[in-house]
Formats: sequence, C-alpha cells, structure tokens
Amino acid sequence: MNIPYVYEALNWASSFLGEHGREPQAAVWLLSSRMNEDQTSLHLDRGEKLTDDVWKAFQADVATHVSGVPVQHITGEGAFYGRMFSVNEHVLIPRPETEELAYEVIQWLGRQEPGMIRRGVDIGTGSGALAVTIALEADGIEMTATDLMDEALQKAEQNARMLGAAVEFIKGDLARPIEGRLFDVIVSNPPYIPLDQWELLDDIVKDFEPRTALVGKDADGLFCYRKLAEDIPALLNRPGLAAFEIGMDQGEGALAIFKQAFPDEHVWLKQDINKRDRMIFVEKK
Repeated sequence: MNIPYVYEALNWASSFLGEHGREPQAAVWLLSSRMNEDQTSLHLDRGEKLTDDVWKAFQADVATHVSGVPVQHITGEGAFYGRMFSVNEHVLIPRPETEELAYEVIQWLGRQEPGMIRRGVDIGTGSGALAVTIALEADGIEMTATDLMDEALQKAEQNARMLGAAVEFIKGDLARPIEGRLFDVIVSNPPYIPLDQWELLDDIVKDFEPRTALVGKDADGLFCYRKLAEDIPALLNRPGLAAFEIGMDQGEGALAIFKQAFPDEHVWLKQDINKRDRMIFVEKK
C-alpha cells in the first residue's frame, strides 16, 4: 500500500486487528498516539495523508499489538477518569471498572461536612490512578498511597507530578506502612484473581501485566481482603468510608469477610455498570 490517507490507514488496521483477534478500535488509539492527536482531531483529519514516518511507525505499532503487547504499553499511557496516566509493565493498566470505585468515593466525600480536611489512603496504588484522581477531584482531601514495589511507586510518583496532585507515597505491604494512623477514606484495588485462573487470562494481560498486582495468594483470591479486614478497623476514622474493588465472582465471599470485621457498621456490595459484583463498601457513620 502506498502512503495512505488517515481513513485508509484506520480501515486497514481495524480489519487487520479484527482478523487477528484484537479489538479493531485499537487502530484509533494507536494512530491518535502516533499523530499526537485526540480522537476527535483524528476524526476531523480523516481526509489527510499520513507522513511516511507516521505510516511506518503505525504499521509497526499494529503488528506489535497483534503480537500481544497491550496498546497502553505501546503508547506508554492509559486513560483514567478523563486523564492520561503513564504506565509500563510494572503497574496495572487503569480500567473502567476502577473508575466506578473512584466515582463512588468522590461522591461520598462530596456529601460530607464542607470545610474540613479529610485524609485518604490508596493501599496498593500501582500507577497511582486512584490516589491521584481522588486527590484532584475531591475538595479538602490529603491523599497517601502505598505500594510494595519500588517500580510501581516510581511510576505513581511520576503520574502525581505530571498531573499536579499532592500525594504522599510510602513503600510497604498493604496497610503495614500506615499502622497507627487514622484515615477518613481508605481505598484499595488489591490482587484478587484466584491462582487457578491465571493461566486462563488473555495473553495481553497474562504476558504483559504484573502478576503480583493481579493474582491473590490463595485459591479464592481473597487473601488480601482477609488481611485488610484485620488491619482496616483500626485505621478507619468515624465518619469514614473504606472502598474495595473485587472480582466479579467474589461478592459473597468478600462481603462476608468485611461484615465479620465490621459487625456494627454499614457494609454493602455494589455492582458495576455491567451488573457484575465489583465493589465492597464499609461506612462508619
């Protein structure tokens, strides 16, 4: 093919990706990144001709994605709550389901008494998407974030600087580095995939995203929730909210864990937009 127009390049890439079992929409994401344009601008430029350099690079990007590399690792960024976060192989790629968790926490904070400084923590922050988003979207919140991995903390700190969020980052396993402190909001998206499901994951996830951020340490994937349920009661202020993302088959198990840990508090399960069990909330009133 000679150097194509934008619409021709997108048509070719969409077909090629679909034939190889990849999402055709990835063509738009990849070309937008190569042209340093958002998707709206790319649409407006559909009748423009690509440069030789962009066309060659775009073909290489499409082939790389077909081989299994996530789009976000090719472009170096992933979208979350209307912002772009830098990502790499050391952190989870931000996902839409986690945006729903962030939304619920931000809404809860907005219902609290105005004018007060609140303290929040994101346990196992990864890219920092939750901590940074809450810090930027909620008024009067001071956010802390923890992670066990140095590489993840470096990426989270980079995202906080890039997006202008004031977040304190601390290295450590789950809630261990924040023992003895009180928080008004505790949020976590810990590893929750059961051990026997790892090999069943799509190769884009299994081969390129950090296993330690995805897979729980036991058969049901609930290890981290059990550990958090031991530690969170001493860390959550009153009034306070703890919010956790869970796997879609873990609703009953995770709910039971936190109800046992908080027998006198409001504990509930919420489904995501796809009607799948996705979030556990604990509220101290």
